[in-house]
Amino acid sequence: MRHTVLIALCLSGAVALTGCQGSSDAAAKRALKSVNVVDESNLNDIMLTVGDPNEAAAYFQKASTENPDRIDLKRGLAKSLIRANKPQESIGVWAAIIASPEGTNDDRVALADAQIRTNDWKSAEATLNAIPPTFETFERYRLEAMVADSKKDWKKADSFYDVASGLTTKPSGVYNNWGFSKLTRGDNAGAEKLFLQALTYDPSLFTAKNNLVLARAAQRKYDLPVIDMTQQERAQLLYTLGLAAVKQRDVEVGKQLLQEAVDTSPTYFEAAERSLKALEG
Repeated sequence: MRHTVLIALCLSGAVALTGCQGSSDAAAKRALKSVNVVDESNLNDIMLTVGDPNEAAAYFQKASTENPDRIDLKRGLAKSLIRANKPQESIGVWAAIIASPEGTNDDRVALADAQIRTNDWKSAEATLNAIPPTFETFERYRLEAMVADSKKDWKKADSFYDVASGLTTKPSGVYNNWGFSKLTRGDNAGAEKLFLQALTYDPSLFTAKNNLVLARAAQRKYDLPVIDMTQQERAQLLYTLGLAAVKQRDVEVGKQLLQEAVDTSPTYFEAAERSLKALEG
């Protein structure tokens, strides 16, 4: 009897151990799965930010094909295609995302951005019009301003640029775009103010510096503005000023500025020298 009880206890102990082992295996699998999800999330973030754009696109293409129900992987693919300068390819991906139950207004804004990059302004306008007016984001208004610009609806463009600049802590790009819009309209003084505003938020934005010089040159202000610039940037801005002066038939002023660009550059400023020789010839 005692022997039978002992066998029963041993058997029950074995069952308990087996049960514990199974529970331990399940817990281990769950832990590993959690680690894999974290690792994958980190890898996705790396691919979307610092990874090579083409490699990132290939990665997300493969991952989204293997996991067709994962909307986050489709978004990663669409964003990677934009980074790889393939907006046309991204349009189809964004359209598929929007057509799914998980599509959002942010996805529609991203689609409009891709359409603008392919110069499909009409489709971009239709995409933005499909977004409720209550959806107010910086990116949405930035694109709305660009679409209004393309239609030469200056009143709307100014309104959208103004709203967009208030929805971000880094409005330098908005002010630069707004200034360029003013420049194309012939409002050179207004453009100059906006380019200066852009530089107060990002003193290193060379595009704004170059545009500022163009706006001043259009007003026949041929001296460099008081802004932060490197020696190389100074030479390049003098070169821009010189060409703008020549274009406005202020040839002698232009020649002086081009010569100053050549003298200023710490390296051989070939473009300025060629232009100067052409004028003298």
